[in-house]
Amino acid sequence: MESTEFNRVLRRIATVLSVVIITLSLVAASTGILLSIYYEPAAGRAYQSLKLITEQVQYGWLFRKAHNIAGNGVIAIALVQIVVLFLGRQFRKSWLSAWISAIFFTLIAIGLSWTAMILSWDQEGFWRFSIELGTIEAIPLIGSQLREILTGGAISTLTIQRLYTIHSYILSIAAIIISGVHLFSVLWQEKQMKAQFANSASANLPPSQIQGAGASLAES
Repeated sequence: MESTEFNRVLRRIATVLSVVIITLSLVAASTGILLSIYYEPAAGRAYQSLKLITEQVQYGWLFRKAHNIAGNGVIAIALVQIVVLFLGRQFRKSWLSAWISAIFFTLIAIGLSWTAMILSWDQEGFWRFSIELGTIEAIPLIGSQLREILTGGAISTLTIQRLYTIHSYILSIAAIIISGVHLFSVLWQEKQMKAQFANSASANLPPSQIQGAGASLAES
């Protein structure tokens, strides 16, 4: 009984977290679209455009803050969701779909945060990205090719444009799709668990109660 109640609580938590995940994803996407109206993906102008958004555009600071909070918060929520799903594992298709989609979404959310590192074109982002590039370049066989794909050579306007494209058009769309798949999988899992609980509850009823319940339904 305690195990059943524990699983029920975990299932409800997973459902709530999946709703939070897709909500934060939509907030990040919508605020990102608003920021893109004024943002210029170019060396030098990127920093100035973000400064313009923060200081001169009406509610620009709010949109930028909401974008940052949603982007960082969804990573933390996704990690918690992975733990919750692991604790309440049921080894059925719905759980497996929710588990895999949660892992993929977490990786995509981390990728979004990583690609946004250089988009502000400030000192902190520039040097952090330079260090990360050194780590990528150290990967055997494909490190140099990955660096070339991401930067186009040296860190420049081309680097910002490539990462901006990956961030805005590839990873963002993938995050929305995967978060929707994850929510559907969690709701599917909850539906299956409710059906299983109802069947087990009916199986534990004495035959007389089941017949009585059937008779009362027939009368009604």
